[in-house]
Amino acid sequence: MVTETTVTEGAGSAARGNIRWLMVILAFVVAAVSYLDRSNISIAAPVLKADLALSDRQLGLVFSAFVFGYALTQPIAGRLADRFGAFAVIAIGITWWSVLTAATALIPSTFAGAFIILLVVRCILGIGESVIFPASNRLVANWVPSSERGLANGLIFAGVGVGAGIAPPLITTIMISHDWRAAFFASAAIGIAVLLLWVLLVRDRPENHPLIRQAELDHINADKAVAAEASAAVTMPWRAIIFHRQVALLTLAYFCFGYVAYIFFTWFFTYLSSVRGLDLKSSGLYGILPFIAMAVASPLSGYVSDKLCGRYGRRMGRCMPAAIGMALAAVFVALATQVADARLAAVVLALGSGGLYLSQSAFWTLSADIGRTSAGAVSGIMNMGNQIGGVCVAAITPILAEIFGWSGSFLFAAAAALVGAVTWLFIDPNSNLERA
Repeated sequence: MVTETTVTEGAGSAARGNIRWLMVILAFVVAAVSYLDRSNISIAAPVLKADLALSDRQLGLVFSAFVFGYALTQPIAGRLADRFGAFAVIAIGITWWSVLTAATALIPSTFAGAFIILLVVRCILGIGESVIFPASNRLVANWVPSSERGLANGLIFAGVGVGAGIAPPLITTIMISHDWRAAFFASAAIGIAVLLLWVLLVRDRPENHPLIRQAELDHINADKAVAAEASAAVTMPWRAIIFHRQVALLTLAYFCFGYVAYIFFTWFFTYLSSVRGLDLKSSGLYGILPFIAMAVASPLSGYVSDKLCGRYGRRMGRCMPAAIGMALAAVFVALATQVADARLAAVVLALGSGGLYLSQSAFWTLSADIGRTSAGAVSGIMNMGNQIGGVCVAAITPILAEIFGWSGSFLFAAAAALVGAVTWLFIDPNSNLERA
């Protein structure tokens, strides 16, 4: 039943304006395109590997090169966003990664040094993409009250699932009709289109946006945390950030998250086609499932997290869903190794990816809340842990598969998810750098 209070609140929201949610939606679009551009190589891997004469271990190093460049520059990317603002930093990042995506397609198959060039290009591409999420978190810290940040971050990270989910059917369709190089050129073109949207519609701070209403600006600044961040000019020193206990715990948990997540972004498609025996078309279809689960779980968990915080407090609202989500991921990833049918295994692994992404918004919401004026730097440190996990899984998975079989490599990922779930039990959601 719709009450008078509900109607009044809804009318008030409409009258107030929703430009802050436009910023969130645009960050969602950027996230989606960034994951399209990082996932395309894993989709094209079976064909690209043959074209450039790469082994599985060399392919693993190529996957790792991107994540290494991405991880190495995360703290710097976050500090740049704090210093120069999300608008400029993300605009440069989109341009950078679009150019490097196109450059990947220009590597000649007959060139003896193709492997080395591919390593370098992917590493530099990773550096360009490194700014996206720390800068998006800076944008959220500027635009979104803390009571709405769970949903805001959940929506942004739904872009991860959407972008990575679009990649299998889009890239395989282009490869079937043309080749893998055409797929990379198409990915680059999409990035340039999104850049134009970003430049036209985004501003760093609410007070600088020409479309914002005073009522919405008052709503944003009524939140003390956002108001303090908007007016503060001082950021915390690196030492205070790196050695903060809660930042360290978030980073450890996100390392575990990254180890599991990057299985889906690197080896999952190859696993379905080369190990489980699905053809290119079927792999493209079933390869979507984990990313659909991510796209659904991320905003859903953010919405539920905000509601739980309002009713039961921040520990129950932020930490418990994250711990439960990573524990579910551990269960489903382990269970998938026991499933004989390839299609059913893909479904079970998709449930694991959905469970994992129940924790996603909590990481970024708490890094903004803990970091405050240094939200970009804190999220950069935290996300470096995530990407180091990605470096490890991209390079280690084929080695573990050779020694223990592919089931052993997935069980190792399940164990990492379990460690992450336990780590969440020790995180204090009410801490921040100023009270360290």
